Amino acid sequence: MKPTRTITVAHSPDSDDAFMFYALAEGKVNTEGLAYTHELQDIETLNQRARRQELEVTAVSIHAFAYLSEHYALLPHGASMGDKYGPRVVGRMKRGPDAIRGARIAVPGPLTSAYLALRLFEPDFEAVFMPFDTIEDAVLDGTVDLGLLIHEGQLTFGERGLFMLLDLGAWWHEETKLPLPLGGNVIRKDLGADLIAMISRHLRDSIAYGLTHRRAALDHAMKYARGLDRGQADTFVGMYVNEWTLDYGDAGRAAVQLFLQRGTEAGIIPHAVTVEFAE
Repeated sequence: MKPTRTITVAHSPDSDDAFMFYALAEGKVNTEGLAYTHELQDIETLNQRARRQELEVTAVSIHAFAYLSEHYALLPHGASMGDKYGPRVVGRMKRGPDAIRGARIAVPGPLTSAYLALRLFEPDFEAVFMPFDTIEDAVLDGTVDLGLLIHEGQLTFGERGLFMLLDLGAWWHEETKLPLPLGGNVIRKDLGADLIAMISRHLRDSIAYGLTHRRAALDHAMKYARGLDRGQADTFVGMYVNEWTLDYGDAGRAAVQLFLQRGTEAGIIPHAVTVEFAE
């Protein structure tokens, strides 16, 4: 069948996103005549591109959604939720979270959820924005006092001699009893209800296929594991592709709304956000 239309799906070149989109990328999903192309870029680049409405379907930070909600809806699947774990603040010495106040901290982008969560925890620090995969080096060479780690660095920082001061997902759960909403998939509203429903179905089918064909999906994800061994990659994928990813559920949706509401109340997000999920 000749494709009726080509849809671009953008996501991060990470093992969890690769696992999520494995079935779609490898033709394991019936796409009903639609063709998909995949663009892989770091999450902050995708956040900024979505602000310019360049992408039809993309992974974004939940923080970024505050600036996208006019033109994009959140898909009900594809979430990366930190369920009592999440981005981690690390340094060269063993210290407590009090050391975050006033520190110079490497951060993986102003629209990342990690940055919003850290600002909610402690508003008084100097953010130094840089690519996520350069943060550990910046901490080690003293360019910054501390680093805010996302992606695989959450598991491997100890191998480089770094120490954790704070796990933001654990803190958020203590505060709210909810998971920390980090990333989601959004779809541009101008695609129309019928096409949105079809694309949503395909993406959900891809996630479900990966979860039920874990070995093959993990084989694919290992291409993007950035130095993780298979056991670490399996752990990392399990952290961020799970039942939350298939559907936010009531708790996940409440977590998204509360996270953005707290950002607005703290003056970090300059306006109230209406969270709209595509059906």
